[in-house]
Amino acid sequence: MPMDTSTDTSPLAQACGALWLATLSLMTAFMQTQAPAHRHLLARRIARNLGTLAGQDCFSTDCRATFRKLAARWDAQAERFAPQQAGESGFKLASLLNLR
Repeated sequence: MPMDTSTDTSPLAQACGALWLATLSLMTAFMQTQAPAHRHLLARRIARNLGTLAGQDCFSTDCRATFRKLAARWDAQAERFAPQQAGESGFKLASLLNLR
């Protein structure tokens, strides 16, 4: 964990610690699911959480920079699993949901 919440008991530090743990749980869920649509949504949430953590003062400057880099990587991962627009190659959300 990138911060020691045992020494910083401020509500912000506790919330950041909880968000970090929740983000790790989402990463685990991402690795365990195979559905591209679910992976897309999970990766978007992970990227947003990391972006939020990158802006929090309870983390060191280096840690916030790492969170920013990770957020960018997860954004790219979300784009990789994003549903394609109609007419583009790749999977379509309608076919994933068996709507056609």
